[in-house]
Amino acid sequence: MTMTYQDFDKYMMGLPSVWLDYPFGEGVAVYKFGQPEGKIVAVVEKTTQPLRVSLKCDPLLAKNLRAKYETVLPGHNLNKKHWNTIICSGQLSDDEVLDLARLSYEIVSNS
Repeated sequence: MTMTYQDFDKYMMGLPSVWLDYPFGEGVAVYKFGQPEGKIVAVVEKTTQPLRVSLKCDPLLAKNLRAKYETVLPGHNLNKKHWNTIICSGQLSDDEVLDLARLSYEIVSNS
C-alpha cells in the first residue's frame, strides 16, 4: 500500500501546533508549525500520482537517503541541502515516510 494524501493529512494534523495553508493554490498543501506566520514542516503536491511529499531533513541524512533510494530527490523548489521530496511509490514504507515527517516536524519545532 502506498501513502495517500488523506493518510498523510491525518498524521500531520495530529501533530501539536500544526496547521494547513495553501499559499501556492489548492493543489499544494503546506503544513506549518506555530503562529502567526508558521514555519513550513511539509509541502504536499496533492494531485500527483503517486503522492509527492517534501520534508525538512538533517543535511547528512538527506544526502544518504537520496543515495539509497531513487524515489528520494532533492527538495522540489526548496533548499536542496535541507529538504527532500519523496515520491510515495512504495519504495519507502508508509511508516518510513511518516517517520521522516515526524523528523521534519521536530527539526522545525525545535528551531
